[in-house]
Amino acid sequence: MRGRFRFFPKASIGTYLIAMAVATALPIFALVALLLAQLEDNQRSILKRETAQDATALARSIDRQLQDMATTLRLLSNSPELESNDFASFHARTETSLRADNLYVIAVDESGQQLLNTRRNYGELLGKAGNLPAVEAAIKSGRIEASDVFMGRTSGEFVYNVTMPLQAGEVRALIITQNARDLAKLVTTEGLPTDWSAAVIDQSGHVVASAGATNIGFGQPFNPSILPSLVDSSGVYEDRQVLPKAMLGYAQIPGWSWKAVIWGPVATAQASILTTWRFLVIGGLALMLLAILAAYVVARQVRTTIRSIADMAIRLGEGHIVAPIETSVIEANQVAVALSNASFDRSQTEDRLHFVMNELVHRTKNLLTLVQAMMRQVAKRADSVEAYQAAVADRLEGLSRSIDLLTSEQWAGASLRRVIDIHFKSFPQAAEQADISGKDFTLRPEVVQNLGLVLHELATNSVKYGALSVPHGRVLLSWQDARDEERSEPMLRFTWEERDGPPAHPPENSGFGTTIIKNHAAAAFGGTVEIDFRPEGFYWALTAPRRTLERA
Repeated sequence: MRGRFRFFPKASIGTYLIAMAVATALPIFALVALLLAQLEDNQRSILKRETAQDATALARSIDRQLQDMATTLRLLSNSPELESNDFASFHARTETSLRADNLYVIAVDESGQQLLNTRRNYGELLGKAGNLPAVEAAIKSGRIEASDVFMGRTSGEFVYNVTMPLQAGEVRALIITQNARDLAKLVTTEGLPTDWSAAVIDQSGHVVASAGATNIGFGQPFNPSILPSLVDSSGVYEDRQVLPKAMLGYAQIPGWSWKAVIWGPVATAQASILTTWRFLVIGGLALMLLAILAAYVVARQVRTTIRSIADMAIRLGEGHIVAPIETSVIEANQVAVALSNASFDRSQTEDRLHFVMNELVHRTKNLLTLVQAMMRQVAKRADSVEAYQAAVADRLEGLSRSIDLLTSEQWAGASLRRVIDIHFKSFPQAAEQADISGKDFTLRPEVVQNLGLVLHELATNSVKYGALSVPHGRVLLSWQDARDEERSEPMLRFTWEERDGPPAHPPENSGFGTTIIKNHAAAAFGGTVEIDFRPEGFYWALTAPRRTLERA
C-alpha cells in the first residue's frame, strides 16, 4: 500500500489543490488548441445537418398544406351536386366554406373549360382553366397533382393549383387554387441564422414562395446551376463557385413535385459559436489562475466542510433523507441545503416517475388496442388494398386530431365544444348544416379520444349516406342533463339527429363504424346507446353517467 503512493507525498489540501489545478490546466490548454483547430470543421458538419433538417421541416409544412387541399378535394368530390351538374348549389356551398382559408374551387370539363370558379360570381362567363397543361397532365395520370406556379388570369396574381381527376357529371377535374402570396405565410426564416433565406420551388424550377435576405419574387426562376444537383430526397449542396462561402439545404416534398430549400452564408451561422468558444477559453484561463492563487487560502477552511458534505452525499446515495448542516462557508451551506432538498426531491421524483410510467403504459396500451381493433374491423369490410388504406387513414386522422388537442392541453382534458369543432373541420359542410346546443364543460382525457372517434364516425357516415350528403340536410347535435330510473347519479344524454336528408336504412352488415358508435361508445362511457334508422334521418343517442365524461 505504501509503495502505491510513493509519488504522492503527504501534503496539505492547498498544495494538492494547486498541483491539481496545474495538472488539469496543462492538458486543458493542449485540448483547447486542438479544439480551436477542429472547431470550424465540426461546426460546419453540425450546420450541414441542421440545414438539411430545416429544409425537411419546411417541406413537411408545405406538404401538410398540400395534403389538406387534397383532402378537401376528396371530400368535395363526393358532393351530389357535381353528379347532378347543380353547379350553382355547389358554388354557393364551397365558396362560403373555403373563403376563410383563401382557397378557391374550379371545376372543368374534358376540354379544360371552366364550369365554375368560386373566385367569380356564379353565372359569369368563364374561359378555359389557367395552366391547362398541368390540368391535362393530372387527368392523364389519374392522380392528384400540384401545378407549377403561374400568373392567374382571374386573380391577377401568381397562383398554384392542386388538381384532382374526377368523373362526375360534366366535371372531369376538380381544382383547388390558392394565391402564392398566401402560401408564402408558411415559408419563414424564423429560427434560421441571420441573412439566411428559404423558398419553395416547383417542378419547372420556379419559385412558388420565398422569404429571407434573398427574397426571390413569385414565379422567378431559381438558380439553374443548382437545381440539377438536388437529386436526393434531402441533403446539402455546396459549391464554392456557385455559392461562395454559402450553404444550401434541400428536401423533396414527399408525394409532390416541389422542393423546399434553405440557404445562406456560413459565416453568420458560425459567428456566435466561435465567439462563445473564444470567450470560454479566455475566461477559463483567468479563472484557472484565480483558482490556483485561492486554493491554499481556502484549503483549511473547506477541509472539514468537504468531509461533512461527503458524508451527506454518502447518506443521500444510500437513499436516506438528510438534514442540512451549518458551516462557516456560505457556498457549502448552500450545497448542504441543496443536498437536503435533493434527498426530498429524489423521493418525490421516484414516486412521480412510477406514476408517469404507469400512466404512459396504460395510455399506450389503450391506444394500440383501439388501433388494432379498428384495423381488424376495417380489414373485414375492405374490398381492396386502396379502400383499406383510405378507411384506416381517415380514422387515424380523426384519432390524431384528438391526440393533437390533448397534447396542446398537456393531456389535462379539453372542452366538449373544442372536440366537436376540431373534428368537424374535416367536413366543410358540417359548419353550415350542423346545429349544436348544450352547456360546454371539460372532458376527461380518455373521453376526448373516445368521443372524438364517435363524432368522426357519425360525421363520416352522414357525409356518405346521411343529412350531410345533401346541401339541405341538417344535423342536430345536443346534450343535456338526464335521469335514469335505475341510477341515482347525475346522467348526461347526447343526441345526434339527422333531418331533411335521405331516409336512413339499417346496414346489411355491422362494420367498424357501427361498432364504434354503438358498442364502443356504450362501453367507453359506461352508458347505453340508442340507434334508430328513421325515414326522416338517422338518430343516435348516448346516455351515460356525467362522472365518466366530465373532468373533476
